[in-house]
Amino acid sequence: MPPKPAAGASPAPGAPPAPGAPPAPGAPPDEAKPQGPVQTPEELAFYAPDYLCMTVTGILLFPPLGLPAAFFCHKTKEANKNSDWEEAYINSGRTGWLNVFAILIGLGIIYYYALFV
Repeated sequence: MPPKPAAGASPAPGAPPAPGAPPAPGAPPDEAKPQGPVQTPEELAFYAPDYLCMTVTGILLFPPLGLPAAFFCHKTKEANKNSDWEEAYINSGRTGWLNVFAILIGLGIIYYYALFV
């Protein structure tokens, strides 16, 4: 265990300042990091679903409808992050319906080829 410095002694040269101590004279000022929008737990509860797993399934089964669903999934995530709830719920609905139709059409094509071809 290292020895403790005396009560009035100055720290060793080059040592970091103590927590909560004022910055050393001549030291560059700390740059504040730009903060993004901070969301409260109540706001996080309003997140619209983005249907990411269903979107991946839709892309695999029927890409002509799965790819637009991926676009709206991304727009839903961005709107959620920016607390634009109305836009998030509109895009979430579009994503869900495009995914449902993509999955149904894709499965229909697979069943058609499995049964009749």
